[in-house]
Amino acid sequence: MTLKDQWYNVSRLGGLRRFAIAITAFNVLGHTLFGFEQSVAQPLVALAAAYGMALLIEWMDARVERRSLKFAGGLKPLVDFLLPAHITGLAVAMLLYANDRLWPIAFAAAVAIGSKTLFRVAVKNRTRHFLNPSNFGISVVLILFPWVGIAPPYHFTENLTGAADWILPAIIVCSGGYLNARFTRRWPLIATWLGVFVAQAVFRHLVFDANLWAALMPMTGVAFVLYTFYMVTDPATTPSDTRSQVFFGASVALVYSLLMMVHIVFGLFFALSLVCIGRGIGLHVQVLLARRAARPPVAVEVEEPVPVPVAAPWPVLEARLPEPEPEHQL
Repeated sequence: MTLKDQWYNVSRLGGLRRFAIAITAFNVLGHTLFGFEQSVAQPLVALAAAYGMALLIEWMDARVERRSLKFAGGLKPLVDFLLPAHITGLAVAMLLYANDRLWPIAFAAAVAIGSKTLFRVAVKNRTRHFLNPSNFGISVVLILFPWVGIAPPYHFTENLTGAADWILPAIIVCSGGYLNARFTRRWPLIATWLGVFVAQAVFRHLVFDANLWAALMPMTGVAFVLYTFYMVTDPATTPSDTRSQVFFGASVALVYSLLMMVHIVFGLFFALSLVCIGRGIGLHVQVLLARRAARPPVAVEVEEPVPVPVAAPWPVLEARLPEPEPEHQL
């Protein structure tokens, strides 16, 4: 393992732990103080579904590959293994609103965890998932069940008044900014996403006569702040180099703008899913082209022709004319 891989593993684990703590605290405060409108049962069901799916997939994978379980060895390996599932389950339960029904939340969490196993691409001698898990699970549920919606933006700060309306978004920005600067290093993506989002709002205002303040209004909500600092910057499903991050962030904003122009709701979630799918297809094409280029040319051996024996020619028979008879002398 190289130093870069060691740094990535340590940084990834540190980021996951801090992210898990932050989203857990936010959900606890949301259901007790902020005014989350979902029932307490929904995050519990989402966590149970996410944990169960992650453990089941790992057990099946370990049996097929005949290796030890990644979560074996005590409580600490188990907790570290379940960190991604914990984050995904809470994100799904926090952002979806299915009234009093629980199975759509469980279904979204299961789809999110399952997508990490089903949709993968080879990257640097290993396979990685390319779909943002929680965003993909939410998108699938929104498509399959039209009566399920997104949690209303106001419920993140429904019970807060006065300065608290500003303090909470400031805390999210500061914690998310530190997380992305220290661990994920996705600041180019964030800056491009925000800049192009503003640009597309101005473009729709000038060209399609959309209300500028209405087009910019999503940026004022806590849900948009969470989406910007904790969802669109997922390090496992976004590029790492600066140029690719810029392209990724701009693509999400532009696809969102196209969805708004054709009046498709929930554009933030669908835009990210579409861009992740497009990136996955592009990575698959790169792998295929690289394999084809690395394939050695096939040497074609040309066999020399075997001489064919030619039969001897038939003897030529000379035609002999009959000798003239001697003339009779008189």
